[in-house]
Amino acid sequence: MAEEDTNQTGEQEVRQAKRILVVDDDREIVESMRLALEALGYQILVARDGNQGLAMAEREDPDLVILDMMMPKRSGFLVLERLRRTRRIPTRVIMITANEGSRHKAYAEMLGVDDYIRKPFAMDRLIDSVSRLLA
Repeated sequence: MAEEDTNQTGEQEVRQAKRILVVDDDREIVESMRLALEALGYQILVARDGNQGLAMAEREDPDLVILDMMMPKRSGFLVLERLRRTRRIPTRVIMITANEGSRHKAYAEMLGVDDYIRKPFAMDRLIDSVSRLLA
C-alpha cells in the first residue's frame, strides 16, 4: 500500500512541474480551464490575446499551450505558425475553437497542432488531451 501512495505522490509532483499556457480572450472559459487543471496540480499561465500569448510562450517556455483560434490582435493560427517556426523543440499545442469548418481543422493539423477541440466541449475531453500530451 505504501508503494502505491509513493507512486501517486510522485505522479502529483510531476504534474506540479508541468506548466500550461492558456491563450483565450473568453474569461469564463479561461477560468473553467484554470480551475479544472489547477485541481490536477498543473501550473496555469494566462494570456488574453494572441500577441500576449506569443510573448508569454517565448518568455515562459510552457510544457503545453491551449490556444483559442479566434482572438484579438493575432489569431490562434498566426500564433501556432510562429511557435512552429521559431521553436527548436516544438511546444505541445491544443487548439480550441467554436468554428465548425473542417478546412480550419485541416489547416491546424497541417501546422502541427497536437489536438483540435471544438467548443463547447466537456472538460473531461480537455483533461484527457492534456494528460495524454503531458504524459
